[in-house]
Amino acid sequence: MFQPFLRHLEQELFSRFELKSRPIDPELEFQMSKRGKNPAMIESWCYQSPELRKIRYTYINAGKMAQIFNSVLYPSYGYDMPLLGIDFLAFGQKKILVVLDFQPLFRDEGYMEKYIEPVKAIRDRYDELAQDLPMRFYDAAQYFSPYLLFAKTDADTVVNSLLPAFKEYLDLYCTMLKNLKPTDDPERIAKITQAHKDYDQYSADRDPAAGLFNSYFGHEWSEQFLHEFLFEESTPSESAKAEIETDSASESESEQTANV
Repeated sequence: MFQPFLRHLEQELFSRFELKSRPIDPELEFQMSKRGKNPAMIESWCYQSPELRKIRYTYINAGKMAQIFNSVLYPSYGYDMPLLGIDFLAFGQKKILVVLDFQPLFRDEGYMEKYIEPVKAIRDRYDELAQDLPMRFYDAAQYFSPYLLFAKTDADTVVNSLLPAFKEYLDLYCTMLKNLKPTDDPERIAKITQAHKDYDQYSADRDPAAGLFNSYFGHEWSEQFLHEFLFEESTPSESAKAEIETDSASESESEQTANV
């Protein structure tokens, strides 16, 4: 379902930036699962450029049971740009959750005006993808913008609305980044670096997809994937892990992930 998004992301990034591959542990780059009734495949890619220190994206293909596309673009530390966060999950043709956002590193008025307000014009064209849904695992006021696209939707909307919205968000993001001049202020770079680390730790502690990874690929692989690839600046947190596992245990695999 989300392969057109992956292909467009690659096309745009390779045409706009001088990308180089970042190495991935082969065990994390590709895995096949035959656990349970529904086999699944997970494949990941990772690149970097002078403007982007890390571009990662992952696709999970479990046939009709699940299709998941996840990506985060991390600007280099000289840029205080938001991260671009992408998380599209489909469990069949009708149970689909989509998340797309410029994820702010800072929330002062000047920062939000510069980097987040330009998103408003795009977001306003896609009201059907900006639903007022509750967030079970995250604080909406932290690392999410007011112009977040967050919706439970269907396959037709994915094609007719989500794909064009995705193209517009990505185009704006790449254009903004290409037009920026990186800072050489050591103090600002240190703050940006810490903000990236804080984002990774926050995300790793709360990511509900850990339960899905566990169910398909096992706990040990899931922990390694979470902390060594998805959020490599994070360290395992026992308390957060226990909280996620408690919440996950009360729900089915798909319901738990779709209630991000």
